[in-house]
Amino acid sequence: MKRLELLIEKIILASRWLLVIFYLGLTVALAVYAVSFGGKLWEFLMKVNSLEDTDTILKMLGLIDAGLVASLVVMVIISGYENFVSQFDDQQDVHWLGQIDAGSLKIKVASTIVAISSIHLLQIFLNLPQYSTEQLLWYTIIHLAFVVSALFLAIIDRISAKKGDKEKAPSL
Repeated sequence: MKRLELLIEKIILASRWLLVIFYLGLTVALAVYAVSFGGKLWEFLMKVNSLEDTDTILKMLGLIDAGLVASLVVMVIISGYENFVSQFDDQQDVHWLGQIDAGSLKIKVASTIVAISSIHLLQIFLNLPQYSTEQLLWYTIIHLAFVVSALFLAIIDRISAKKGDKEKAPSL
């Protein structure tokens, strides 16, 4: 019976390598998104002289938004691989990886989502005439839901860290 248990444990532990498929898929998606970003950048460059200030800001916010999304994908790929599959062999190139654990990753993802949502909300506010009052209300409520979720994640992470510190402290 112990052999069967060990076999099951080995299979379960080896299943983490299935995550590599997801990380490679995200890498391909990131490459596709980079091509899309290049197209948006090219379009912006070709029209920059004919754009009004508000339109220029909207285009730049779109590019910033794309950069944040791309950074989020990279963060998930690298730290997810490092945390759940295998550590990178050459730590010199990715020395910051050891600082992003699963909890930190959740906070960074939530913060990035709030930043992306903020950019979208700013784009909407710069185009107020195109939106109804009800739409503006819902966009704001959805953004606030992201903000509250991020705050709760940060609070939970801080409580967990304090609890972990207490458990590590030597008893007198």
